[in-house]
Amino acid sequence: MKINDLENTIEAILFVLGEPVALSKIAISINQDEKTTEKIIRNLSFKYEQEKRGFKIIEVNNTFQMCSNPMYFEFISKICNTKQKNSLTQPMLETLSIIAYKQPVTKTQIEEIRGVSSSKPINKLMEYNLVCEQGRKESIGKPILFGTTNEFLKYFGFKSIKDLPKINYNFENLKKEAMDEIDKFV
Repeated sequence: MKINDLENTIEAILFVLGEPVALSKIAISINQDEKTTEKIIRNLSFKYEQEKRGFKIIEVNNTFQMCSNPMYFEFISKICNTKQKNSLTQPMLETLSIIAYKQPVTKTQIEEIRGVSSSKPINKLMEYNLVCEQGRKESIGKPILFGTTNEFLKYFGFKSIKDLPKINYNFENLKKEAMDEIDKFV
């Protein structure tokens, strides 16, 4: 097959399936190795971006999916009555960031960090399919362990959890800021 034929075949696969497809499966279907297949997909994705096409290819955990280009959301929503992405409240963002960086993590661990109950934010994040149960901790009561989903990665535009921004903790500054805050109330 010519490159153009391979691109068209991949495009058809991603369009028809409409969900994330593993690179390995795409490679098998077009009779190519994964390295070649990935190169073809990235080239196709680059073409879509350059041409500002109505769709794009996104990568999530070594899978690829075709989706609509967000720049055309306004027009699509007029026809489909599509709602904007669910907005995330401050408590939800705090909870989600803890889960993302500490996963797998229990509700108790989240609440220890936040200092408040996290049941509602966790339930909403699960409803939005941004977090999910990832099993149970081997301890008394076997509490549920939470982690992020592929939907989380897509929502924030990450290819994998490794793409999360690195956090540099300066504990001395944090301690000083905390003491300054405490001094305000004393």
